[in-house]
Amino acid sequence: MSVVGDRATDAATESARRDERRVAGVACSAHALHDGFTDVIFVLLPVWQREFGLGYAEVGMLRGIYAGTMATFQIPAALLAERFGTALVLALGTALAGVGYCLAGISTGFAPLVLALFVGGLGASAQHPLGSALIARAFAGPRSLKALGTYNFAGDIGKMSVPAAAALLLTLMTWQPAVILLGVAGVVCAAIIFLLTPRYGPEPAVAAKTEDEVTGAAPASVSRIAFPVLLSIGVIDSAIRMAFLTFLPFLLVAKGASLPTIGLALTLVFAGGAAGKLVCAFIGARIGTVATVCLTEGLTAVLILALLPLSLEAGMLLLPMIGIVLNGTSSVLYGSVPDLVTPERRARAFSIFYTGSIGAGALAPPLFGIVGDLLGIDTALIVVAGVVLLTLPLALILKPALPARIS
Repeated sequence: MSVVGDRATDAATESARRDERRVAGVACSAHALHDGFTDVIFVLLPVWQREFGLGYAEVGMLRGIYAGTMATFQIPAALLAERFGTALVLALGTALAGVGYCLAGISTGFAPLVLALFVGGLGASAQHPLGSALIARAFAGPRSLKALGTYNFAGDIGKMSVPAAAALLLTLMTWQPAVILLGVAGVVCAAIIFLLTPRYGPEPAVAAKTEDEVTGAAPASVSRIAFPVLLSIGVIDSAIRMAFLTFLPFLLVAKGASLPTIGLALTLVFAGGAAGKLVCAFIGARIGTVATVCLTEGLTAVLILALLPLSLEAGMLLLPMIGIVLNGTSSVLYGSVPDLVTPERRARAFSIFYTGSIGAGALAPPLFGIVGDLLGIDTALIVVAGVVLLTLPLALILKPALPARIS
């Protein structure tokens, strides 16, 4: 009887590990593809401007329609997944993103292109909340934080590889078939996602805790505000990141940088950021979310201020480190979402979190730009560094609501 029980346990463990591998493969691949689809637009904008004779306002609208639609429909995508299942909605979203690029490839003017990017952004809205929820469902405890960090890192791989692939295609063929090929790849990946994504049943509702179970838990008042506080930190973190990346080229120009140097500088920040998303997730699993947020956000403020008086050459050496702490916080924040909501609300919580952070990233550059216009670029970056520090007291509020992580 014991042997039979052990075999059943081993079989269940092996099945769970197999599901973990499938979830990690599906979620990370979807994140890489969708983030690549989002950033490949930067490569295509000059092509579309030349092809259709667009002004800068119209070029900006093309980028904004994709990102804005993606941010707006994340919450509805999560609600649809609760009703129809994560595998179906994630696959349909990926297929729709691919169809959007197919439509872009046959567009004959600005209006059809706007419609195509709206369709693509609508499909892209499913990936962040559902991919994150899949990872959180398959992995538990500190392993969840590490897995979400790897998932986050996969998005940066897509941001680098898909635009590079598109640039290569544009050297081999005209832009229309190149864009259609991207779209077809999205549709094929959607079919693979649908086939490989494990089918989980509905998350069981969390029963009310007994008095003994509540002992030692976070106070009710802290638990109620924990997720909004985490969201506030995410909003500030995203806003600061986008503001810094917007102003960095202008700061470097003031230091005498050429256009190739600015390109290298941004590459150094992005490379550091990709590493930071992975490294900080593992640090967070070791020392906890609050300590990691305080470390990364504090260093972000210090390093931004340190960059201002440095020469161009010395500043370039600092940029990878800035990238690590600037982007690394996001992995820890995303990874803490499952700790603050009940399992059945994970997808919805992730959708709210991504909507808030992406929206803040879109609004921050013009708001901080007003400061730059009035007071200068150095003062604007000092303000950016000061706003970063607002996350520190917010992180301390979270401490009672989050589990200690030692792994």
